[in-house]
Amino acid sequence: MDSKENYFEDTLENNASIIKANEGEKLELNTISITFKVTSEMSNDQLGIYEISLPPMAIGAKLHYHRFMDETFIVNEGVLTVQVADKEYLAEPGTVAYVPRFTPHGFKNNTDETVKLTLIFNPSQKREGFFKGLYETLNEVPIDPERYLRLYNKYDSFPVDTSNMIPIRD
Repeated sequence: MDSKENYFEDTLENNASIIKANEGEKLELNTISITFKVTSEMSNDQLGIYEISLPPMAIGAKLHYHRFMDETFIVNEGVLTVQVADKEYLAEPGTVAYVPRFTPHGFKNNTDETVKLTLIFNPSQKREGFFKGLYETLNEVPIDPERYLRLYNKYDSFPVDTSNMIPIRD
């Protein structure tokens, strides 16, 4: 007798991940810290969740957009400045900024206190590779803009102005 696939019942699995407050792979990009909470590998490239700590006056990213993923910012501590197109918004703790694909955006800390936020990418597009490449690229002296742009483009990030894309204050 043939075994038939059961189309009427779900097969339950336990594939949950519980990542506690101080867990996850942590990268230090100069003074910015990024902790991988839910990675592309864990989520089958569907979701990436990262904790970001931006020290005073740090730039997270200058104006850019994504073609294939949406980005969501959740501010946990401090006041984050989120730029969307030509407008800037002050995002206090509890603020959620949802930025769909093709929406120009950037973010920075314009205050003298550290900002902590959760960054969510959907789908994740192997974003961990981007952060690791960013670590390597931004630690080079001088920073090579062509290499930075190649990294950006490989991971679905497109600067609005390639002459002003490196996340350093002038």
